[in-house]
Amino acid sequence: LHLSAVKLAELHSDLKIQEKDELSWKKLKAEGLDEDGEKEAKLRRNLNVIMTKYGMNGKKDSQLADTNYIKDGTESDTLDDPRLEKLWSKAKTSGKFSDEELDKLWREFKHHKEKIREYNILLETVSRTEDIHKNVINPSEENLVKEEILHNKHRELKDKLRSINQGFERLRKVSHQGYDTTSEFEEPRVIDLWDMAKSANFTEKELESFREELKHFEAKIEKHHHYQKQLEISHQKLKHVEGTGDKDHLNRNREKYAMLEEKTKELGYKVKKHLQDLSSRISQGLQHNEL
Repeated sequence: LHLSAVKLAELHSDLKIQEKDELSWKKLKAEGLDEDGEKEAKLRRNLNVIMTKYGMNGKKDSQLADTNYIKDGTESDTLDDPRLEKLWSKAKTSGKFSDEELDKLWREFKHHKEKIREYNILLETVSRTEDIHKNVINPSEENLVKEEILHNKHRELKDKLRSINQGFERLRKVSHQGYDTTSEFEEPRVIDLWDMAKSANFTEKELESFREELKHFEAKIEKHHHYQKQLEISHQKLKHVEGTGDKDHLNRNREKYAMLEEKTKELGYKVKKHLQDLSSRISQGLQHNEL
């Protein structure tokens, strides 16, 4: 796949979560609890996102996009959106950001790109489902269930589009004005969750509790980022040592690399699982608002 050490660790974490979700779904199916097939469809969408993200969907251009994780504080990658490219170019040349802040801002841009990609995959899935539904001649109870599934997918699309619009507005503001030193959160995924939580049907006490949990979640993400960077540095050192022929030095570097790789995988899995749980809670709160 020509993926960097960090991307391989992330792929491992994503597939581990996918595997766990599929095992849970198989148990539900055996108990007859996924009659409408919605959970199975969601699993397929998630797998499609993973395959697209890591270049396993047969498209060579996306496969080679993330070969370098860090280069002068940012990734050597494209954003696939002229508006994002323009904002990123403006931010890089503005002189308002330190190298560390540019690295953080790049992560926000990449996160926004992933949100757009996931939205497009879901939109394509909904469009195919609607085409199939329109071709059904005789309405039945089963079709009424499918209409409810479509309704839920449209609501999910609406939530994702709202998040994309809010995210773009934030990127536009930050790119022009720089980072607000009084901002409560810095990690883009946490900022997204907090913005959605404030729109959900939470009491003040629940919202405050959620805020504290987000602080812990952000600390977990920062720790993961630290190990990602250490893993990439270790990978570069290992490649250098492999060319020297020093076996003792090579073995030490291999041991350190293996330790960092395992820790990065473990933290990546925990971060993504925690993100799933937090997103699910917010989604329930937003759905309650619509009822």
